[in-house]
Amino acid sequence: MAMTMTKPIRRARARLRLFRGEQSGTVTIEAVIMLPILFWAFCALYTFFDAYRYTSIAHKTAYTISDAISRETNPIDDAYLDGQHELMSFLTRSSNTHRLRVTIVRFDADEDEYLTEWSEVRGPVTPHPEGDASALADQLPTMVDEERLIIVETWSDYEAPFRIGLDDTAIQTFVFTRPRFAPQVLFEAST
Repeated sequence: MAMTMTKPIRRARARLRLFRGEQSGTVTIEAVIMLPILFWAFCALYTFFDAYRYTSIAHKTAYTISDAISRETNPIDDAYLDGQHELMSFLTRSSNTHRLRVTIVRFDADEDEYLTEWSEVRGPVTPHPEGDASALADQLPTMVDEERLIIVETWSDYEAPFRIGLDDTAIQTFVFTRPRFAPQVLFEAST
């Protein structure tokens, strides 16, 4: 009886050895496991790269608008700011909502305060109130008496191409530049 019992055990061990050595189908199983992970990783990398690319474009656009305004020697008007807002849409190559706020800030050393000379907006955002600009003081550099800065703030809505954990968001920029060829930039409202 002991002899008959060891024969099935030997057969089972032999089959287990054959099963252990069998390698057909492993590529299929590995592919079923790894392809969804690789696809998710590709989508995540593309989404994060796209978000950084769009953020870079938004910052470059704000610098371009700020630089253009800093070179103006004549007063700018509503048509000029409308053109800058359209330029923003063109440079970002996006049909998403864009918002633009241009503010001129002056520093008064006698009072040790920042003053808003004028603030104009394009898109659904509020202008800075004329007068006190203390809300911006922590974002501005050290300035000399009666120096003026052009502050360009932009907001661009970003929509992620894939839903991998990065939510749709508004990319905000804050850029300041000194006027280049004139001591100040004036604004003339259209009548």
